[in-house]
Amino acid sequence: MEKNEKNTDIYVPELYSELRQSIIKLPKVIEKSTGIQIYGKLIKSIIYSMDVAVIANNDADAILAVYPWTPNTRILSAISTVAQVPILAGIGGGLTSGVRSSRLGTFAEEHGAFGVVLNGPCDLETIQTVNENVDIPIIYTVVNDKRNLQELIDNGVDIFNVAGGQETTNLVRWIREKFPEFPIMASGGRTDEQILATIEAGANAITYTTYGKTEEYFQEKMEEYRKM
Repeated sequence: MEKNEKNTDIYVPELYSELRQSIIKLPKVIEKSTGIQIYGKLIKSIIYSMDVAVIANNDADAILAVYPWTPNTRILSAISTVAQVPILAGIGGGLTSGVRSSRLGTFAEEHGAFGVVLNGPCDLETIQTVNENVDIPIIYTVVNDKRNLQELIDNGVDIFNVAGGQETTNLVRWIREKFPEFPIMASGGRTDEQILATIEAGANAITYTTYGKTEEYFQEKMEEYRKM
């Protein structure tokens, strides 16, 4: 007797209003990841952007709000005003460190952030200080294989954020071999194939950069307007 195979394709209804149709959709392949549960919310897709228009118009599960300048509370306030999903907020780790990073972390927590992100150069003392004063997950950005990961975990890191450029997939695999169950989020690249490779290497959640999507949508909209 042949066994009937259950259909795993589940139809999910999608609803949009007349004025809210052109949102930035993240690649569907990200759904193949396991996700990371933070305060009961499952996070698989994380959009990396500091553009408030993009932050307000996307279907990601969370926002990665990090940038190369000194963290600023006014910037975080602006993001928290427009974001409709949890924010993972950058609080330094390079030039900005120690007590200042801790204060920024407290501010982020008070404004509803689900996690704080520390940059790769971050020292252990800063991680300890943030851990003592902030009650949301600490996310450490892994950029190479030169840090003692266990030492970072022991001092308060809760999630690794892998951003190693072309080496990201290898770094994810390296971390996963050492820590089979530790939460990992990682940049997935531009294509479905690159994203899937990162997931298969062990990433639980994927960060995605929009790569000019704002301009693309703007051009499409302008073309529509020209035909009216």
